[in-house]
Amino acid sequence: MRAWYRKDFMNRREIREQIFKMLFQAEFYESGEMDEQIQISMDELEETNEGKRNYIEQKLRRIYSLREEIDALINEKATGWKTGRMAKVDLTLIRLAVYEIRYEEDIPAGVAINEAVELAKVYSSDGAPSFVNGVLAKLV
Repeated sequence: MRAWYRKDFMNRREIREQIFKMLFQAEFYESGEMDEQIQISMDELEETNEGKRNYIEQKLRRIYSLREEIDALINEKATGWKTGRMAKVDLTLIRLAVYEIRYEEDIPAGVAINEAVELAKVYSSDGAPSFVNGVLAKLV
């Protein structure tokens, strides 16, 4: 097997998907368990590039720390759908996209929304892509 075609790294979409999965897992743990759970997730991460690993961990921790602020933004714009009523998968995707839109200058809003919609197609219900798109469109 030749090494030149082996895939030893994650692209931006795969990094985003990994962060989504880790954030989703966080929904099932108490806040006091987060450091341990993040460490477990990072230990299981197959990415070998240390810069990408650091980016993933820092972004995950930052989103988690801003969860209340992000949820307040979502609750303000999501008419009839408060975060407590949303499916956990959809909420996690929306939180990730809101973080990217509000706190990461190098990610255009359209890209963050599109990526959230694409992940909703894979990980959520049939109506989720439209729902996610609708909530995020109100935030932009």
